[in-house]
Amino acid sequence: MSQEKAYWLAWSHVRGIGPTLLKRIEQKFGSLSQAWQLPVAELGKVEGFGGAIISKVQEERPKINPAQLLEKHLQDNPQFWTPADPDYPRLLLEIPSPPPVLYYRGQVDLQENLGKVPAIAIVGTRYPTAYAKSWTRKIAKTLAEQGFIIVSGMAAGIDAEAHWSCLKANRRTIAVLGTGVDRIYPHSNQKLYQQLEQEGLLLSEYPAGAKPERGNFPARNRIIAGLSRAVLIMEAPQKSGALITARFANDFCRDVYVLPGTLDNQQAIGCLDLLNRGAHVILSETHLLEMLQTIPMLDPSTGDRSFPSSKKSQLTLDFSDSKLNITSPPPQKRDFSHLEPELAQIMSIMRSESLSLDAIAEKTGLDTGKLLASLSQLEIMGLISQLPGMRYVAT
Repeated sequence: MSQEKAYWLAWSHVRGIGPTLLKRIEQKFGSLSQAWQLPVAELGKVEGFGGAIISKVQEERPKINPAQLLEKHLQDNPQFWTPADPDYPRLLLEIPSPPPVLYYRGQVDLQENLGKVPAIAIVGTRYPTAYAKSWTRKIAKTLAEQGFIIVSGMAAGIDAEAHWSCLKANRRTIAVLGTGVDRIYPHSNQKLYQQLEQEGLLLSEYPAGAKPERGNFPARNRIIAGLSRAVLIMEAPQKSGALITARFANDFCRDVYVLPGTLDNQQAIGCLDLLNRGAHVILSETHLLEMLQTIPMLDPSTGDRSFPSSKKSQLTLDFSDSKLNITSPPPQKRDFSHLEPELAQIMSIMRSESLSLDAIAEKTGLDTGKLLASLSQLEIMGLISQLPGMRYVAT
């Protein structure tokens, strides 16, 4: 077993060290095992490694024995990958915040992990209309039969429709959970979970027993986007986690495709907003397949991308003036006592000028994973807006 595996696990147990910062540490020093031995002054050279995080490393690193931690962790969580493992999904290595520990349950297909099978995410509202359900079934079935692996989040609504359509067509599908892979959420998807375990794959960055905390799901959405070469939004209102997945897809240079809805359908307003910002429109199954043929494929031997046609389809959405939730200007005295402590802590430092993700992490001391989840929650609530370059501003 790779020595690096133990250090990915060990670093992930240090409070304040999230996926983005871990990747920067690896890029800076070449390996996490080497970085573990360095004095904290050296770690301070890593972008985003401020005083608060340095203090936590000084406090917690001496308490952790990486080899012993790995041995103990394997007792409760025997099935997991880290970026040091050859079987870790290749596409996740492309994103700036790959999960340092990725747990799995079900049937592993290493061809998928190597990027030889193109993955497409299908997500949307938990309360879809009959129109959205019908098109989700048709598109998921068509893509699965054409050799694509469908990725979704096993939520009620669009996610469940996408998974079931693949399974009923005797095709594989991947579910990324916001809980431990041993927990079924929502409980109404118990039968779906059992079939996914037998015929598909369940993934999560949360260890066994992790409960469905609200902040887990926005962070989960970055994994859905990262695993996929394109993201399909089938139906989404303005305040929808699917729109967070679309934002992550845009940040990760993945294409975003949207099923058009109608103006009088509140469940589709988020989709119309994405189309207005430049997302690809889905006009039919055939049209979608033609568009997907222009997506660059990953060469597993080199990690490079090649384009099957001369046209590069990746399209950048314009979120520069985006406020998905239009709110009135905040009053001079802002009261965030109704928010959860981590959300209130973030809002207490937000001003009219934008702050980078690193600056927010430094000021709050939150690790990147929890911070991304909290920022996504605040965005859904209409309290902040994300700008290009992973910068955030109070609305």
